[in-house]
Amino acid sequence: MSKKKPEFRPNDYVVYPAHGVGQIVSIEEQEVAGISLELFVISFEKDKMTLRVPTHKAEEIGMRSLSSPDVISKAMTTLKGKARVKRAMWSRRAQEYEQKINSGDLIAIAEVVRDLHRTDDQREQSYSERQLYEAALERLTREVAAAGGGDELAAARKVGEVLTARAA
Repeated sequence: MSKKKPEFRPNDYVVYPAHGVGQIVSIEEQEVAGISLELFVISFEKDKMTLRVPTHKAEEIGMRSLSSPDVISKAMTTLKGKARVKRAMWSRRAQEYEQKINSGDLIAIAEVVRDLHRTDDQREQSYSERQLYEAALERLTREVAAAGGGDELAAARKVGEVLTARAA
């Protein structure tokens, strides 16, 4: 009856909503208050951070496998779209952008990159806009890289080319 849970294994790259792409280093048992827990040990190399996530909670918190090539090309198509900027107050929009970035949803992250991308001749970005843009861009680039075999420079170039072509 229950839907099959994704099988995450050591060495797999996964996306953890609040932190982006990480790699499962190992699966360990830990005793907590007399209860034995099975944990994924996930390393976020770029952020020099390690998380321990109870295996039974992984799906609930939205941990997922890397996006399929299909989703990645949808994300690239999203980048080509026209920026959609709501007229809401910046604080409200910033909150929405942050939620999208931390949703772990690659298409939502691509929307943030698209909406906050600036060409050189456009008005200056505020500090907080730039922070959100860079966070979204980094998430997107890392996942595109990990899904494509790990070359972050190539992924950054690919994303950059899409954004530049859009501006032209």
